[in-house]
Amino acid sequence: MKLTVVGCSGSFPSADSPCSSYLVEADGFRAVLDLGNGALGALQNYCGLYEVDAVLLSHLHADHCVDLCAYWVARNYRVEGCPEPLPVYGPAGTPERLARAYDMPEEPGMTEVFEFRTLKSGSFELGPLRITAVQVNHPVEAYAFRIEHGGHAVVYSGDTGESPELVELAAGADLFLCEAAYTDGKDTYQAVHLNGREAGEHATAAGVGHLVLTHIPPWTDAQRNLRDARAAFAGPVDLARPGAVYEF
Repeated sequence: MKLTVVGCSGSFPSADSPCSSYLVEADGFRAVLDLGNGALGALQNYCGLYEVDAVLLSHLHADHCVDLCAYWVARNYRVEGCPEPLPVYGPAGTPERLARAYDMPEEPGMTEVFEFRTLKSGSFELGPLRITAVQVNHPVEAYAFRIEHGGHAVVYSGDTGESPELVELAAGADLFLCEAAYTDGKDTYQAVHLNGREAGEHATAAGVGHLVLTHIPPWTDAQRNLRDARAAFAGPVDLARPGAVYEF
């Protein structure tokens, strides 16, 4: 299993990175986790536009889903004809949300290009991957994902505040891709995002092998969050960066 960071900026793109998007590959199967602002362009550095087998959306905030609108254009108006509908897993209301974002009627919306499947907590098979989704602590319906293949596991937090469910989902994972949008002692909003210290504490509680901090907005001090995470977690900790690759 291979994970490539396509984009990792939180809330809006930075000068160096699109918003959230991650490519997971195993046995020739390609799944994209989130497709936020600017991610579709960057994705083409790592995968052909028509080589994606499925998309999973953690939630419906624009920095995690809005480039599905651009992807609809790329697929719908393909010179060789529109490919077969692409499976898109997302929270309830995903088709309507994307249709509104593109200012098109909700019926049929994008349903002739994407095969929408509604997420709920639980496990399912997706090509050679086993996906487990759990709802996490965010102001809208939001999911974290555990992706398993060949005895290895990657966990992606999506957007979340403190979440016991996330700790349980991440238990023993090889790689924990965890958001750290807030700064410890500065941002006091509850049930929205984690800071670096909290990401480290979640990683310690889950007993993961490797922590990678992601979804850090351009206005947040990433190095401070990295130090805070390392103080709370004894294992290796990195900052996500576009183009970074992790293989298991």
